[in-house]
Amino acid sequence: MCTIAAFSAHERRFMANDNFIMLPTVDFCFNNLMQNSKVRRGFIAALLKVSPNEIEDTYILPTLLPRDAPDDKLGILDVRVLLKDRTQMNLEMQVKYFEYWDERILFYLCKMFDSQLKKGDSYDNLQKCIHVSILDFIHFPGDNKCYRSFHFRDDLTGSLYTDKMEIQILELKKLPADIHTEEDIIAWMKFFNGKDRKEFERMAKTNEYLDEAYHTLVNLSADEQKRLEYETREKALKDYNTQISSAEKRGIQAGEQRTRRVFKLYMQGKSIEEIAECCDLTIGKVKEILD
Repeated sequence: MCTIAAFSAHERRFMANDNFIMLPTVDFCFNNLMQNSKVRRGFIAALLKVSPNEIEDTYILPTLLPRDAPDDKLGILDVRVLLKDRTQMNLEMQVKYFEYWDERILFYLCKMFDSQLKKGDSYDNLQKCIHVSILDFIHFPGDNKCYRSFHFRDDLTGSLYTDKMEIQILELKKLPADIHTEEDIIAWMKFFNGKDRKEFERMAKTNEYLDEAYHTLVNLSADEQKRLEYETREKALKDYNTQISSAEKRGIQAGEQRTRRVFKLYMQGKSIEEIAECCDLTIGKVKEILD
C-alpha cells in the first residue's frame, strides 16, 4: 500500500493543495488561456462587441516582430492574433506598473502595423491593428472608467481619421466588486480578475466561453509542468516587486542622507557653490533642498 510519506516533498505539496488554480493576471497563465481557440474567440468577440459566432477563425501568429535594421529594438508580443478579415490583435496582460506604458503600446502597435508590408507592397494591403492592454494596475487615476478604446480623431470635430489603428485598455483594479452588467467585456474582466476556484466556477455558469476558460484553467493547473512554469513566473514577479520596493527605500534613504549633508555643510558656513560641488549636486538642487 502506498502512503503519503512515500511521495517526494514536491509531490506531497501538489497533493495537499487540491484547490490550487492559476490566476489569469499572471501573464504565463493568460498566454496559455489564449491558446484555446474557443476561449480566444469568446474574448475577442467581447473586445470587438460582436457575437462569437461572427468570429469565424482566429490564428495565433509568431510573437517576434521583424526588425528593419540590426540595431532596431526587438518587438516581442504576448498573444498576437490574426482574424479572418486580416485584422491583427496584440493581447497583453501586464500585472506590474510600467512607467512608459503609453510609449510601449505605440511602439508595438506601430511595429505590428508596419510588419504587414514587404518591399514593393502597396499601402492598400495594410489592415487594421489593435493593441489590447489588460492592466492589473491603475493607468488613468483621474476617473473610474475601467474599459476604454482610442482611435485617431480630428481634434476639432472628433471625426474618425482612420480605424486602421486602435488601442483598448482594460484596468482590472478599477472593476467594482458589485458591478452588474450585460456587457461581455466586463464579464471577461471579472473572470481575469478572479482570485480563487469558487469565483471562477461561479462565472463559468454565465456563458459557454467563460465555462471553456474555467475548464482550461483547471486543466492547466493540474498539469505539473505547466504549474512549475507558472510558479516560476509568479516568483519572478514577486521578486521584481521586492526589488523595486527595496530600491525605492534605498533611494529615499540616500535622499535623506544627502539632504542632511547639505544642511550640515550649510550650517558650517559653506557657500551654495561649495555645497553643490561637495555633494555632486546642481546649484539649483541645493537651493531647492535649503528652501
